[in-house]
Amino acid sequence: MKRAKITIVGAGNVGATCAHWCAAAELGDVVLLDIPQTEDMPKGKALDLMQASPIVGFDSNIVGTTDYADTKDSDVVVITAGIPRKPGMSRDDLLATNAKIVTAVTEQIKTTSPNCAIIVVSNPLDAMVQQAQKVSGFPANRVMGQAGVLDTARYRTFIAMELGVSVEDVSAMLMGGHGDTMVPMPSCTSVGGIPVTRLMDEKRLEEIVDRARKGGAEIVGLLKTGSAYYAPAAATAQMVEAIVRDKKRLIPCAAYCDKEYGVGGYYVGVPVILGSDGVEKVVELDLTEQEKSDFQKSVDAVKGLVEAMDKLLAS
Repeated sequence: MKRAKITIVGAGNVGATCAHWCAAAELGDVVLLDIPQTEDMPKGKALDLMQASPIVGFDSNIVGTTDYADTKDSDVVVITAGIPRKPGMSRDDLLATNAKIVTAVTEQIKTTSPNCAIIVVSNPLDAMVQQAQKVSGFPANRVMGQAGVLDTARYRTFIAMELGVSVEDVSAMLMGGHGDTMVPMPSCTSVGGIPVTRLMDEKRLEEIVDRARKGGAEIVGLLKTGSAYYAPAAATAQMVEAIVRDKKRLIPCAAYCDKEYGVGGYYVGVPVILGSDGVEKVVELDLTEQEKSDFQKSVDAVKGLVEAMDKLLAS
């Protein structure tokens, strides 16, 4: 059986670490691409990863390049390209620059890999994935954004830390935009099958939720010169796995919603079934009145972000 071909655009911390996770899990052969100005940097990182293969025990082939010709006929393309956040910057501050980068990358992808699935990681996420779908013209189910898996992982981590339990026993769901307006779902959060609301009080849970919302900014503040990459890369690799192995995972990601949840034609974080056909289904949950209100605020924030992006690109 032919191995899947996975292209990762952007060989910085997130991209290179995503290549690491994908190769170690033998999800397929990996192409790590960056802009020509980086010269041989992606080749160096790819060679370094290849030299780890006898130690870790994977047979995935890894190629570093600055030429989109090497990405031809990829099954999955991950877009991590863009400038990272610095202390004091919000994801929205990246809007104009990263929108232009994602546009340029997507124009190349649609030519070299017209049948691929696209996973966008670049921030601000919800606007970037909207732009990638618009530029590619791909069916909406084949273009998605990685955010929900990461946000949920942060939420699960903090709950496990608070309760002193294994992260494996924490199951959770978050919805909405990737940022401060994300919507936690306490009704869909449990520990070993026990509702989390039975294990901690509402005030403490809300504090954990707030930390999860600001999880990226917390790491930016600690690192000083960059943003998170281990967890974002691992979250992206999980989505790649769901597609190339047709796992039918029920996970949150930024998916196109029209009539679903009454969103009206935008990408926003929702639970989906993710498999070989990309987003195979958006799972609609019965939300409480508070959850509906919070989700609508998050959707409105995403709409504002997309409108601002469109204005910037038109100017």
